[in-house]
Amino acid sequence: MKYKSTRGLAPEMNVCSAIIKGIAADRGLYVPDHFPQLSGYWDRLSQMTYKELAQEVLAPYLPEFSAEELKACIDGAYDGKYSAEEIVPVVKAGGAWFLELYHGPTAAFKDMALQLMPRLLTASIKKEQEEKTVVILVSTSGDTGTAALKGFENVPGTQIVVFFPDGAVSPVQEAQMRTADGANAHVFSILGNFDDAQTTQKQILSDTELLKEMEAKGFTFSAANSMNIGRLLPQIVYYVWGYAQLVTKGDIKAGDPVNICVPSGNFGNILSAYYAMRMGLPVKRFICASNKNKVLTDFINTGTYDVNREFYVTNSPSMDILVSSNLERLLFHLAGEDAAEIRSLMDQLASGGKYTVGEQVKKGLDEWFSAGFATEEEITDTIGKLYNDHGYLMDTHTAVGYKVWKDYAERTGDDTPALIASTASPYKFAKDVAESIGIGQGADPFDTIDRLFAATGAHVPEGLKGLKQRKIIHKESIRKEDMKARVAALLGL
Repeated sequence: MKYKSTRGLAPEMNVCSAIIKGIAADRGLYVPDHFPQLSGYWDRLSQMTYKELAQEVLAPYLPEFSAEELKACIDGAYDGKYSAEEIVPVVKAGGAWFLELYHGPTAAFKDMALQLMPRLLTASIKKEQEEKTVVILVSTSGDTGTAALKGFENVPGTQIVVFFPDGAVSPVQEAQMRTADGANAHVFSILGNFDDAQTTQKQILSDTELLKEMEAKGFTFSAANSMNIGRLLPQIVYYVWGYAQLVTKGDIKAGDPVNICVPSGNFGNILSAYYAMRMGLPVKRFICASNKNKVLTDFINTGTYDVNREFYVTNSPSMDILVSSNLERLLFHLAGEDAAEIRSLMDQLASGGKYTVGEQVKKGLDEWFSAGFATEEEITDTIGKLYNDHGYLMDTHTAVGYKVWKDYAERTGDDTPALIASTASPYKFAKDVAESIGIGQGADPFDTIDRLFAATGAHVPEGLKGLKQRKIIHKESIRKEDMKARVAALLGL
């Protein structure tokens, strides 16, 4: 297994080098050169624990890792930090199955990858005999930052720098980041939106002069966003797990197709589901769910990607994104791995904020994907109705997925069993969830958590308990134009 750039101008690498680098030298994203196929029958896979299934799915992507090395990484990632014994519960409610991905230490789906990725990275550094300190850059719309800070907390040989949009994440997400106490942690809010942070991060990662200065001082860059293939691969596992659980429960027969609905911002989570399908997971349809920032919905429906539009700050802030980085990987696969075509599309996006895909890519989109969006009012109504009718409490992002799936099912009559990615604990967005079920918010975000628990009895994640009492460590807000200078200053350049 080798990894190549979507833009075709960077050399192929083994997985260790690809994880360390994060982004290719030509600014493309690394993708596997083939998709290994799931071995054995579903009755065998469905009997595995989550850790065993992770070993089965990930081993072919990580040939440089021995079975013992990979097992040690997996065992360390999916240990007692998870409040659910099965790691990822699959819960039926309201006619669909919710893949609950938020039972990790920061109460969001990003934990599923960002507890494993640091272990893969540190092992890769040793294998490649990389002696430099790895500087992890993270731009986040909320949950990636909190999960990355926890995953890389005091990991030897690393520094982690997180940028998040000022005033555009939930109070709980902001508190989690600003109180991160790892000795290697550096957190800044930026006076801009997520796209500003991510675009500037990409520029920093490919700044040749800065890279030379860093190398001379003993540093090298990497990324913890889903731009990094080491972040993306672990997410494949839970879609295979979700399907296997439906087989185990008798909800489907082995080989029956499912639909997978994912609330999508940067497109990495739904891309992981697509990768699972390429490995043999029986999928009929991928349903891409957007909030009011519906650039992905419009793209899937029309074939034109256009970021020249108003940006909205919504009650599902982790999806407040207009430039979806991982879409580049899907385009590469649907275009028959034509790197020249991808370079042309990305150049058009960089210069004019817009591109239209060719016939082959549009055909692939039409074959596999459907898309829709939910307004803030619809999100609120959806949370309240599902809780009142079925007693199931979900966060604002999961509500986007559920609403869009219901719209799709009603519009098409497609009754294929649906897995919906449930991406965060309701308590991370307690204010909006509390108001949605009619109890109103408390005196502050943490009082609202207490009120929500008193009203529903839903489990409060351990990582959120005592958050109000934690010391604020990272107080600085900066302009997006100053991100590079702050990184350089942190490293003494």
